Formats: sequence, structure tokens, C-alpha cells
Amino acid sequence: MAVLEVDAHWVREALLDDKELALIDTREEGVYGASHILRAVNIPLSYLEIDLRRLVPNRHVRFVLMDDDPVRLWKAVSIAGNAGYDNLHILLDGSKAWGRAGYELFSGLNVPSKVFGEYVEHTYDTPRIEASDLKALMDEGRNIVVLDSRPMDEFNAMNIPGGIDTPGAELVFRAKETVPDDETLVIVNCAGRTRSIIGCQSLINAGLPNPVMALKDGTMGWHLAGLTLERGATRAAPGPSPATLEWAKQAAQAVSDRFGVQTIGRETMHAWMADTTQTTFLLDVRSEEEFAAGHLEGSLHAPGGQLVQATDRYVGVQKARIVLVDDVEVRARMTASWLLQMGWRDVHVLAGGVGKTNLIAGPAQAEIPEAEALNIQTLTPEQVMGLKAPLILDLSSSVQHRKGHIAGSRWAIRSGLERDLDMPSLTGRTIVFSGREDALCKMAAGDVRKLGHTDVVVLAGGHAAWVAANGPVEVGMSDPVSPLPAEDLYYRPYDREHGVEQAMKAYLDWEVALVEQLARDRTLNFPTFPDA
Repeated sequence: MAVLEVDAHWVREALLDDKELALIDTREEGVYGASHILRAVNIPLSYLEIDLRRLVPNRHVRFVLMDDDPVRLWKAVSIAGNAGYDNLHILLDGSKAWGRAGYELFSGLNVPSKVFGEYVEHTYDTPRIEASDLKALMDEGRNIVVLDSRPMDEFNAMNIPGGIDTPGAELVFRAKETVPDDETLVIVNCAGRTRSIIGCQSLINAGLPNPVMALKDGTMGWHLAGLTLERGATRAAPGPSPATLEWAKQAAQAVSDRFGVQTIGRETMHAWMADTTQTTFLLDVRSEEEFAAGHLEGSLHAPGGQLVQATDRYVGVQKARIVLVDDVEVRARMTASWLLQMGWRDVHVLAGGVGKTNLIAGPAQAEIPEAEALNIQTLTPEQVMGLKAPLILDLSSSVQHRKGHIAGSRWAIRSGLERDLDMPSLTGRTIVFSGREDALCKMAAGDVRKLGHTDVVVLAGGHAAWVAANGPVEVGMSDPVSPLPAEDLYYRPYDREHGVEQAMKAYLDWEVALVEQLARDRTLNFPTFPDA
């Protein structure tokens, strides 16, 4: 397998040319989040087989793998090569090599999307309101609707009192049905800044007649102002009636005309999906429930608001072609308008949407042949309970483990098993892998078997099955196999056990400062459009 070693200058030039590039950083998220190349996409080595084909679907694309550790890097090269990727390059020393070359390094996650949000606020002077001022208007009885642009799980965890969940791309689709009249003040919020800004500007771009403002610093700003957040709410914006749907269609069409959104037909879509010379992502931007009810073959679920907020979670190839699909083109058109403004030039909307025939029900099924090829024994919770002194390794995230795990289980990271496990001491013990993803557990079991320990099994259904079987559960983090502080996650402020307020302030300051960092980096440029 031929692999070309490149340097930081080569990578920078590749980021700036017109050809497709998959630049993949295989460090764990926590390490990646501390310092990385702006446009490098993170696929941790622990999840490489699981996420590789989804994020890099074309196996002939120009592909650069990078890691600060040569052992991990060559493991990643082996995985990609065995999966059929045939245009592989490596950047030895990864982000360290980039920094030594004098180029800018960024902290945080989903940074291209985050910096774009700040750019939008600067460019459009998006209206915003402080949390204390909003609370004063609420106390005065002002006619206000608060639309929360995050997914329901984030909204349910904490929200502005009285808010209504209306995730990103749903705002233009549902706002007219949700807001009682044209005089109502509409406030758009998220946890911090990006989705508040993009959501607010979406409604303004669409011509909603109401006054619209972004809640400055979102739920974090509300909390830092000493105000109480609501928890456990499930309010969601209703779907549009025929009259409000017509307004949404006309509004989305006007936005499409302004930003040059193009549509394609089914025949073109199928030809693009079959083309191995260029990467095409077919992304369904509807809700998770709508996608599961029926979606096009080959499409992946990428709810529109989250796609703009965290593009690198869904698209792993720079300069790839993106086709967006929904039901009536409103959400797809609004999402496309933002991706074009972000600098994705080859973005299209499927004319006519998903339609009603030849649809596939259920979640998208990831192709993970490496896991499917492993002959790993699975046990039920009851069978695991009957084992004598097993070592149960929990591969859930460190936050998930801390919030609840199988009693006696120990937290571990898959990519660290060879480093962290004392293999000789495990002779004669059954190792049980559990977590939130069966494929990850199977892959980890296969790794340990390669290390010479054959008595490995997987808990079928993982943590959820254990809870359903009334297995004992405990909270906290004690006696982990992998070292602390955990490197698997780049913690959000509200994931922390201590110093939450300080972390929130630092996070908000970081977001605001991204525009200055972008100017120094000069590998990501946002195009200009009329009236911007």
C-alpha cells in the first residue's frame, strides 16, 4: 500500500486549491479540541471504522491522515488502506507539524461553523438582546415568543422559561404557525451564540415581519445573569398549516434567489451518487422522526440547523458536492443558503423532495464490515450477571459513564486499550465490553483478542439493555482504566462538575475571538452576497 508523506505546507496548499480533500485528524476528541488545524475533521481512532465511510464516502478521494502519535497514525493508515482508500497521504506529527510551520492552531469543536456564526453577526449586524433586558420585557408582560434553535435533547436539558423548541432549519418552516401575530417580539436562542445568530438571521433573511432578535450568549448568558433556567420541558413548535406553509415556501424561494441556491432532479442525483470521481453527500435535513418514517436510499440524516452548526460532523471532505433533501424544499433551501455562505460552492436541493414512493424506513444503517466480520460472543445482561469476577469495560463517553454505568464497571477508551490494560493480570478473567454502541464494543473486543486475550465478550444491547434488565447501576468516575483527565471528549461548560460559570465565560470569549483568529489563518474565506 503506497502512502505519500506530506508536510504542513503541502496540506495548506491542498486546502486552498480547487480539488477535494479529506483531512482527517485521528486523535481523541479531547486532544483534538485542545489544538488542531481549523479545517481538519476529527474522526477519533476509536471510531475510525465506524465513521470513516459516512464522512469520507469516496475511496479514491485525496486523503490525508494526521496524528501527533506515529503508532496511532499508522494504525489509522492500516484501517483506511484495508477499507479500500487508495489515495492516502500522512502528515507526520499532525497539528504539531502545522504549528512548527508557523500556521494557526485552533481550540474547540466545529470551529468553521462557530467562526461563521461570528462572521454573520459582524456582517449583518444581527440584532441581539441581553438576558437581563429580555427578562425585564417578560416581567413587563411584553408579547414575546422565545424559539429555541437546538435539538429537543438539548432543549429538554435546560431552556429559557416558556421557550419553544424549534431547531435551526425548522424556524422558517414553523415560525409563522408558532408566532401569534406580526407584532410579537421573536427571540431566538441556543446554548451559546452560533445557532442564536444563524436562527435569528434566517428569520430576517426570510422576511418574517416580526421584530426578531438573538438572545446574546443563549442559555449560558441567561445563567450567568443569575436567572433561572427551565428544565425538562418538551414544548415543540407545531408543523405549518396550509397558509403558513405557503408563506414558508415563498420565503425560502426568495432566500434561494438571493443566494443562488440551485435545484437538481432525480436523474442527476442518481448519476452523481454513482460517480466515483467526485464525492457527493445526500443529506436529509428533516427531523429524526421524519427521516425514520421514510427516506431516500443512500441519504444520511443531517438536521439542517445542526448541519450548519457542526458541518464537520456530517461532511468529511472539503469541496465535496452536497445535495440536500426534505419534503417541500423549505428546510433544504434555507440550509443550502447557509452552506453557500459558508463557502461550500457545490450545494444543491433535490427538486420535489423525498416524495412518497421507494422510501426506506428506519435509521440509516452504517456500513461497518470490520465489526460484522468479527466473531465475538454476545451475552445477555443475565448471563453477564452470572459470570465470576468479570472485568466489565465501559466504552461509553466519560460524561455518560459519570452519569450512570454498570456497577463495578471501569471506564476505558478503545484507542488506549493496548496502552492502558495490564494484560498479564487479566489471565483467566472474562473481559466484557459494554457501552452505548455495539459496533464500538465489538471492535474493542477484536482489538483485545489481537493482544492475546481470547476470553472477551460483548454485552448485547449495552448499557440500555442492562438498565432494562434492572441490573445495578452506579454514578461517578472511580478506578478508570484509561487515565484522567479524560481525553475522549472536549468538555462543554455544562458537562463539567466544577467551575461551570468560569468555563461558560471562557467559552463565550473564545467564540467572539474566533474572527480575529480566522483573519490570521487565511485558509477559510466566506464569499460575499448582495445586500450583505
